[in-house]
Amino acid sequence: MAKVETYTSNALEGNTLTRQETALVLGQGITVRGKPLKDHLEAIDHQDAWRLVRELAQRGAPIVEYDIRQIHALVLGRSDRDEAGRYSQRQRMITGSLAVLPSPAEVPALMGDFARWLAAAPANPATAGEAHYRLVAIHPFTDGNGRTARLLMNLILLQAGFPPVVIAPEQRPDYVDALETRHVSGDTAPWQAFMTARLIESLERYLEILEKEQHDPAPGGGG
Repeated sequence: MAKVETYTSNALEGNTLTRQETALVLGQGITVRGKPLKDHLEAIDHQDAWRLVRELAQRGAPIVEYDIRQIHALVLGRSDRDEAGRYSQRQRMITGSLAVLPSPAEVPALMGDFARWLAAAPANPATAGEAHYRLVAIHPFTDGNGRTARLLMNLILLQAGFPPVVIAPEQRPDYVDALETRHVSGDTAPWQAFMTARLIESLERYLEILEKEQHDPAPGGGG
């Protein structure tokens, strides 16, 4: 799952590695000819961040602001070390969006409020989707906000006993539209519907895997 989540999350942000190329980079350390070094580094960074997410989920403790910054620090650990784990000191914008983002001076207080809300919220799918949206709405980092938000969302889902959600590159238009609608109009319905559909897909995939494991004989198991 880590390789799939890494491929899809990075692809949503324009990374050019294919799913197979991502698997080669992460599994065998192979450099793909003709692909930017940054794309390779982003894949390795995301895998490191995913490992932290799994560790945090197993720990089961409430998620704090430091955890979010640590996830982001790994997301940009090799690809943009100067910005890794740091709140942006510049005004941010989302390309193609009408959303007005908070100023850099507002970010620390907003993140403090967000962390307090997160600590009090139950670990469930509704909180996971809401946490994703709220973090993207604050957009505290210069880069890596989307990847960090999706990792945070999946951390909450894992804590709640759900499989992680994968947003495929071909679902990007609906994903962006749902976020934009909520940013601009405050209408939560498209975002909630989108995230619910992705969770259902994830649960169906998980059940398919369990069913296959139950029916396929274990390797080396003879009669």
